[in-house]
Order: sequence, then structure tokens, then C-alpha cells
Amino acid sequence: MIGATVVACRTAPPGASLANSPAPSTEESAAAIAKARADSARYPYTAADIHFMSAMIAHHGQAIAMARLAPVNGASAAVRTLAERIINAQQDEIAIMQRWLSDRRQPVPQATATAASASHHDHAAPMPGMLTAAQMKQLEEAKSAQFDRLFLTFMIQHHNGAIVMVNELLGTIGAAQDQTVFKLASEVNVDQSTEVARMSKMLADLIFVRPPS
Repeated sequence: MIGATVVACRTAPPGASLANSPAPSTEESAAAIAKARADSARYPYTAADIHFMSAMIAHHGQAIAMARLAPVNGASAAVRTLAERIINAQQDEIAIMQRWLSDRRQPVPQATATAASASHHDHAAPMPGMLTAAQMKQLEEAKSAQFDRLFLTFMIQHHNGAIVMVNELLGTIGAAQDQTVFKLASEVNVDQSTEVARMSKMLADLIFVRPPS
């Protein structure tokens, strides 16, 4: 399962791509496109699949931007560990989604903090769970225990939004027949549901032990 893989935390400068995998060779690209065409002949992808993969890149981009604040804003060790896991898992998923779109000659969004923020404002309707500019500013300015509380609260909101996006995809007739789309959507649903439960307990424990002043 993608979300279960934990590797060394990768960092990137502000505005840099949050999923930096080596560029494939010409031969690898041609082979990947050929395989994508063969897969699509058996399992046709839909406009809903393309929208889901594109939108989830931006959605993950904001989650990673949130998680990158943890070590610099004085988060607790438990929250920093959670943030690292979110970064690692969602970077891997972004790479998969970008490759899927590229192989099908679709526009490939870049998952930067700037792109995530722009995507939030450019969509006709905000993506579920996305933080507003005011919420993001509030998180950026929070420190220590206050940061922990806001991070958990906002990340629960953000994860629940991703689950809504998965349910919308699976509820669309003809969508998610492509194996990669279905697998990724299923793993996002399971992984983020599990993390919501974990974060809810962390938040309840934090408020019980150290209530806000």
C-alpha cells in the first residue's frame, strides 16, 4: 500500500516541485505511453478519472505544504513524525498521478505550494477539505502546542476532503475502471481514513492533557 511505505524525508526549496523523480528516457517514455494505450483499450479512462488525478495532485500539494511547517513551527515529536509520513506517502502518490497523466498525454500539474494555493482559487468550486488562505496563514503563524492543535484540526479537514473526492470518483458512472486510478483512489481512501482516526485521537489527547489557554 502506497501510504504504508515510509522512506527518508525529502525536502525541497519553496516553490519547488514536491515530487521530483528522475526524467524517464525516450525509450522508457515510449514504452510507458504504449502500455498506457494498451491499458486504456481494456479499461477506458474517463474525464472524471483525469479530473480526479489532476485535482488530487494539487490537493496533496497543499497537504505537503502544511506538513513541511511542522519542523520549523515547533511541532511535537509525534506531530513531526506524522508530518514526515504524510510527506513521504503523498510525494509517492503525486509521482504516480503525474506519470499516469503524462503517459496519456494529459496536462500534468506541478505539485508546488504555490500551485496548490492557485488551484484552490482557480477551481469553480473549492476542492473538498482545502484550507482557505486565512486558515493557511493561521497555521503558518502558529507555534508549538498551538501549531499541533491547528495542524491536526486542519489536516483532519483536509484528509476528509480527499475521502469525499474519492467517493465522488467512485460514484461516477464509468469512472475508476482504469487499474491505476482505482488502486490509487482505494489507497487514498484507506490510508487517509486511518490517519483521520489516528489524528482524532491525538487531538483529543492533546486537548485533554494540555487544553488551549
